[in-house]
Amino acid sequence: MTQIKTAMVLAAGLGTRMRPLTNDRPKALVEVGGRTLIDHMIDRLKSAGVERCVVNVHYFADRLEAHLKSRSDVEIVISDEREKLLETGGGLKKARPLLGDDPVLVANIDSVWIEDGGDDRAIADMLKQWQPDAMDALLLLADMARSSGFDGAGDFFLGDDQRLSFRGQAVSAPFNYMGVHITHPDIVAEVAEDAFSLTPIWRQKAADGRLFGARMYGDWMHVGDPAARDAAEARLQRV
Repeated sequence: MTQIKTAMVLAAGLGTRMRPLTNDRPKALVEVGGRTLIDHMIDRLKSAGVERCVVNVHYFADRLEAHLKSRSDVEIVISDEREKLLETGGGLKKARPLLGDDPVLVANIDSVWIEDGGDDRAIADMLKQWQPDAMDALLLLADMARSSGFDGAGDFFLGDDQRLSFRGQAVSAPFNYMGVHITHPDIVAEVAEDAFSLTPIWRQKAADGRLFGARMYGDWMHVGDPAARDAAEARLQRV
């Protein structure tokens, strides 16, 4: 199994859809099940062997930094985006000098899940599947039928060879991207812009046959607004 010690945690967003819960804090510090969203994600990453988290900050950056200083179980490195929001790809590009040259885990903070059987192995299973020479990115996926807080029609089709294709013009697709993936830090190196999304890069990688998926078996909760937060809270209480 590949050992990945460094993760990029994307926590710089404005959390507009989460208002009023984000009127006085970043979305990363909204609590679900008694823990902040960012702690849910860092705990998952730590359980998979991550020792160092590079966290980008923008909205209520001081408050998020202060919270992260309370963690001593992992090394926290701040990628400061106070001056300008850079989106997912731009955030990864700005943090590139902090990430090293080896593959990294990249994670959003609005993703909470419950694995079948009470396990916590989805990210570890991704690491077993990761093949750095054949893959440019490996995305963690949830079954559309077991996703909540997500109002789309599914993101991807997953081939027998684990390659991904986008939904495109199809009415629906069976899998959703859960906000966690493994990639090479240099995947954004050729983009000239400062602020940009990873999605166009993934579309090209899918066309090249180098975008792959790893399926999580369980219930995924996308925590993007107050109603979704309440639903996730209720689901966690039933565990």
